[in-house]
Amino acid sequence: MPDQPVALPAALEADIERINAGGRQPVVFIHGLWLLPSSWDRWAEVFEAEGYAPILPGWPDDPATVTEANAHPEVFAGKSIGQVADHFVAVIDKLALRPAVIGHSFGGLLTQIVAGRGRSAASVAIDPAPFRGVLPLPISALRSAKPVLGNPANRHRAVPLTYEQFRYAFTNAVPEDEAKQLYEEFAVPASGEPLFQAAAANLNPWSEAKVDTTNPARGPLLIISGEKDHTVPRAIAEASFKKQQHNSDVTEFVEIPDRGHSLTIDHGWRKVADTALDFVRRFVK
Repeated sequence: MPDQPVALPAALEADIERINAGGRQPVVFIHGLWLLPSSWDRWAEVFEAEGYAPILPGWPDDPATVTEANAHPEVFAGKSIGQVADHFVAVIDKLALRPAVIGHSFGGLLTQIVAGRGRSAASVAIDPAPFRGVLPLPISALRSAKPVLGNPANRHRAVPLTYEQFRYAFTNAVPEDEAKQLYEEFAVPASGEPLFQAAAANLNPWSEAKVDTTNPARGPLLIISGEKDHTVPRAIAEASFKKQQHNSDVTEFVEIPDRGHSLTIDHGWRKVADTALDFVRRFVK
């Protein structure tokens, strides 16, 4: 639970009221670093067509558009894992029905944090960032994080990725033309703080990058891994899965062939969305 009440934007409060009034099962989508809630727009359409009520809260202070985000990168600076997790808990606690929660990258980590607090009816963590107790650290993950972790001052900054950095970290598994289009359409600066928190999680017993994997109220969890992901390689996703297997509820793992870290937004997004939807449908109607 947050230490203090978390204030939500008026537009988000209105979305919550609309969903509660409609009575449909909510699904909360959580994006990761270098993306905005709009990265889930096509997913939301799929889930809405299946009778769910999607809600895309975003992180605190997320700009409305990629253009605005790139014009004002300072709004992303200083957002910590704990602050963002509390924000999503505040959203969920105002929903009349306990939602399914789906997250990608650091959104996948946040999904597991929320589930570990007993707030999720079913969860899907896609290429999730590591939490305390997840030990593998592949070279590709270090290289993907270097644009942030390479400068300690970035901890308190908003850090953009160049196209070349985005190409390596996100779009290594798609053709060059598509990689450029995805960079222009989706890439925004990101808070450096969460990456520093995750990097030090195994050295810090009080880390905010911590997940309660044994809470019996966690609910069913699916972890999805992209086979060619550089940022969260299978070794990290699988280690998260093995930690989560200590839970008494259903814990499953799926690898999507030939997909990189952009698997939620690139040409193969629908297969990933359908995999998540099939899992959610098994547990949440």
